[in-house]
Amino acid sequence: MPGVLVMGAGSVGCFIGGLTQLAGVPVHFVGRPRVLAGLRRQGLRLTDQDGGDRRIPALELRLHEEPPAELKPDLVLLCVKSGATAEAATALGLTLPPGTPVVSLQNGIGNASLGRATAPQLRWHAGMVPFNIAELSAGHYHRGTGGALAAEAAAGDTALSAWQKALAHLGLPLELHDDLAPVQWGKLLLNLNNPVNALSGLPLRDELLQRGYRRVLAALQHEALDLLDAARQPVAQLTPLPPRRLLTMLRMPDIVFRLAAARMLRIDAKARSSMADDLAQGRTTEIDALCGEVVRLAQRLKRGAPLNASMQALIEAWPSRRQPYSPSELLQVLQLD
Repeated sequence: MPGVLVMGAGSVGCFIGGLTQLAGVPVHFVGRPRVLAGLRRQGLRLTDQDGGDRRIPALELRLHEEPPAELKPDLVLLCVKSGATAEAATALGLTLPPGTPVVSLQNGIGNASLGRATAPQLRWHAGMVPFNIAELSAGHYHRGTGGALAAEAAAGDTALSAWQKALAHLGLPLELHDDLAPVQWGKLLLNLNNPVNALSGLPLRDELLQRGYRRVLAALQHEALDLLDAARQPVAQLTPLPPRRLLTMLRMPDIVFRLAAARMLRIDAKARSSMADDLAQGRTTEIDALCGEVVRLAQRLKRGAPLNASMQALIEAWPSRRQPYSPSELLQVLQLD
């Protein structure tokens, strides 16, 4: 496989791109100056909850602030934040040969469609990253949870098949689907915990061990599931329990939840949501691609999504507060008590 371009060398881009390079595939990373400066100083270090610790020396990294004009990659991994999709797609459309396959490894539902509308000469594929990745320090990215990558691919998509085989050598599964929408919605339901985690100020595992926060998450998911049922949109099961049964488990008392959710709680202490990092660093979050997507689904159905709309408003108002919410505060604000 001659080469992969990572457009958006952040936590996801560096981790997935780094594994791709370790699998023997030449990788070019396009990222922001802050991230690139850390990679040039420290190289790239990839660790995970299973004890894996892999490194790529700085001199072996191909780093760029813009897509190289002469580059003709076999595959592009789009890993920018959802709000930057149109800008990134425009840059790729101006640089890459027509027909270049691009996989959107982004949160949310509509990024591949937006990319396709912006740069229709490229071949767009929806994708999904199931696990959490945290930036622990400059050049050091840590996977704190597990799961298989997924991408939308039609028969004969040789670039994605080659990437699948390359990743398999490192034990990272990539599942290819004809229709990724059920998987994307399944992931979005789980990602509705991102704003809860961000507002809690806690690591993921500590947050999930408090019933009040879980009740908020269950309410957000319940609202979204009712809308998805009304839209007749199938939802993939991405946890040991189907989505509706997961709601019941989330609402259990803490002592029962600890026992029932042992597999779900296989999250190491370093794991936190990317939205928590964004709030801490004063960066724009992806709340519009998560709760905002539920609100837009409700609007298409001429219905409401007041809980997800309220959660989106809380995240957007964070700069004027900058103080974590306790479980009781969140329950009160969302009128769940």
